[in-house]
Amino acid sequence: MSVDLKWPAAFAALALAAGCGHRPAAAAEASADSLLITVPEAQRSRRTIVTVKEEPFAPVVEANGVVAFDGDQSTPVLAPISGPVTRILVEPGALVQAGQPLAYVNSPDFAAAMAGYRKAAVTARQLRRIADQNAQLYKNDGIARRDLEQSETDALSAVADRDAALEQLRSLGVDDSTLDALQADRPVALPPAVIRAPLAGTVVERLITPGQLIQAGSTLCFTVADLSRMWVMTSVFEPDLPDVHRGDRAEVRPTAGGAAYAGTVDNIAAEVDSDTKATAVRVVVPNRDGLLKKDMYVRVAVRSGRTRTGILVPVGAVLRDDDNQPFVFLAASAAGAFDRRTIPLGERVGDVYEISQGVHPGDRGGTEGGLFLQFAQGQ
Repeated sequence: MSVDLKWPAAFAALALAAGCGHRPAAAAEASADSLLITVPEAQRSRRTIVTVKEEPFAPVVEANGVVAFDGDQSTPVLAPISGPVTRILVEPGALVQAGQPLAYVNSPDFAAAMAGYRKAAVTARQLRRIADQNAQLYKNDGIARRDLEQSETDALSAVADRDAALEQLRSLGVDDSTLDALQADRPVALPPAVIRAPLAGTVVERLITPGQLIQAGSTLCFTVADLSRMWVMTSVFEPDLPDVHRGDRAEVRPTAGGAAYAGTVDNIAAEVDSDTKATAVRVVVPNRDGLLKKDMYVRVAVRSGRTRTGILVPVGAVLRDDDNQPFVFLAASAAGAFDRRTIPLGERVGDVYEISQGVHPGDRGGTEGGLFLQFAQGQ
């Protein structure tokens, strides 16, 4: 809050008087402890006096944060098969759809999986034929019921093995047309093994090169993320934790400057970090222009959704002494007298500070012109 623009003329008069060796009228009548000053009636109109009272407000918790990919919309892509990489189809920055090929691999595992399916399919057909024949024999009392049941069990187990082999091929990235041909027992050319995108998004990392030998289930090949929404990870210390709740609105601003982003508190950790004694808080932020980047430092301001009551003092009424201690001027009982009172500052909420000590409901304090009084006291 700005200081009253009416007092510079009086300020200049005080400075002139001090230079001439005369004591300014506004600085007269200091008390023994030098904390009480009296302002002449001509200068009182330049002060804005209000009565202090308790007011409801929504606390704002500020902290540093780091941008991360949204864990619900990003994933590392592991190699589903082993073998050398033969061709890479995308580069970082490429937009991909779920299931889109990212790279080809010449994999013996792939060939073995296709052969395994063919064997399982042949076995399933053979055992089904035997089970059907045994059913006819049983009707003619040609075999015992136990033999019939065993053949039926074998046939069902073979079908399960065939279906499992088919799902293995599907998990390795075999396209639907090839799978249809295999199921129809038509000859197919051995296609290259494919690494596919598990979700739609942007390729943010490429970690393999052509010719590289990759291992199934362990080699990290790509990272794909949907960048339309990001996570901001921050930490809140114990005194501020009661003011932060899931669903609270948050403002995220890059430390390097730029426009603020609106977000929402999505998660509050169930444990305190053993080293910092702070609790991790996650904020979900729509990345409207794509300028939020992973590992970017930001400032986070969480506006609590639950109000509380406290004594609020305008920012413009708070001054600091030579030791940088905050204080305010409060109207004393004597006419035109002001008492300088040191206070501990609580959190800042917009244009006001919360004050927990030193100021009480019913006190009358100045909202503007405090610098005039501070100068007057120093004379």
